Amino acid sequence: MENGTSTTTRKWNFKENEKLVSVSEHTVRSVLNKLRSCIDPDDTRPVIPLGHGDPSAFSCFRTTPIAEDAISDAVRSAKFNGYSSTVGILPARSAVAEYLSQDLPYKLSPDDVYLTSGCGQAIEVLLNALARPNANILLPTPGFPYYEAWAGFTQIEMRHFNLLPEKEWEVDLNEVESLADENTVAMVIINPGNPCGNVYTEQHLKKVAEMARKLGILVISDEVYAHLTFGSKPFVPMGIFGSVAPVVTLGSISKRWIVPGWRLGWLVTNDPNGILKEHGVIDSILGYLNITCDPATFIQGAIPQILQKTKDVFFSKIVNMLREDADIVYDRIKDIPCITCPSKPEGSMFVMVKLHLNLLKDIEDDLDFCFKLAKEESLMILPGVAVGLKNWLRITFACEPSCLEDGFQRLNAFYQRHAKKQ
Repeated sequence: MENGTSTTTRKWNFKENEKLVSVSEHTVRSVLNKLRSCIDPDDTRPVIPLGHGDPSAFSCFRTTPIAEDAISDAVRSAKFNGYSSTVGILPARSAVAEYLSQDLPYKLSPDDVYLTSGCGQAIEVLLNALARPNANILLPTPGFPYYEAWAGFTQIEMRHFNLLPEKEWEVDLNEVESLADENTVAMVIINPGNPCGNVYTEQHLKKVAEMARKLGILVISDEVYAHLTFGSKPFVPMGIFGSVAPVVTLGSISKRWIVPGWRLGWLVTNDPNGILKEHGVIDSILGYLNITCDPATFIQGAIPQILQKTKDVFFSKIVNMLREDADIVYDRIKDIPCITCPSKPEGSMFVMVKLHLNLLKDIEDDLDFCFKLAKEESLMILPGVAVGLKNWLRITFACEPSCLEDGFQRLNAFYQRHAKKQ
């Protein structure tokens, strides 16, 4: 009671934001939180996390001392204690432009670079910049659900095109063309692939650029796993085709340097013809950055040293570990009849596997499979529905080899317990 009035009868004018609640329900973090709640507290075994792309908890995936020293030097210099400009400090933007230009046929300018709090905020900035009445965006299935979340929140209509597992998850360009209309603003590709572990060839990326030009749309190229490739195909940045169609590259130091918690990403315009500026997209990006937060200034201050001084031996070590882990996962998948893998992963930290429910009893779908797996085996794997592909699974392999081996032993034990009798 307050002033004689019951709080249960008082009328309050605020309530939940229903759209925010709904669009965040199926993000990777939301699903992983639900899986975590299923873990049996009486199970004394360590939880095995094969559901998310953060290997930093494993000592073998520790970042380079050069990056750690760069952060320390930036803090101790006392030069980066103040606010940053909304686009990022010039030395950091110059360093990112120089770093990315190494793989391009032209030089990026610092003015092409906008620093963000991780790649996640780069997605937020760009989708808000592109939002307008009746706009639609073409998103891959499977894909990264953060795009769906922000498209839903900004009220951009989502239209989904398939990635083709029988063609190593290439974009179905015929479907892209059939989905687009005069209100389509962009299409998204993720290369190297999350969640599929695929790597696109230069020839396929050229076809994507030519299709974007034909449709009059820009390409959003999510390259947060850039250079984390370990198969027969090298990483090729979409930006090499920026003169064919405008490309906006999203990236960060999170994955290549194994520091997702440092929250330093970028949004980069690859547009030598100036089409994005001509059509007001640059002004929209700047406008959104003016009303949002910046990455920590001391992290920005460390970026030149991180990008310029990290040795190739560190990168090679990370890639070699990912290659070994991918080999283990691909081989162990073959031992479990209820899952199959259409193609061996060649990049990123993930692989998609098909779940064969007809071989299982008491399992309704991929969500049910993963919830029961977490409860019975303290093993976390992401259900495919979280990335847009029902009755598939996304398995993360960036961890200690012994952890992978233990995880697949538990997965096999779970299968044996739930297998239908033949």
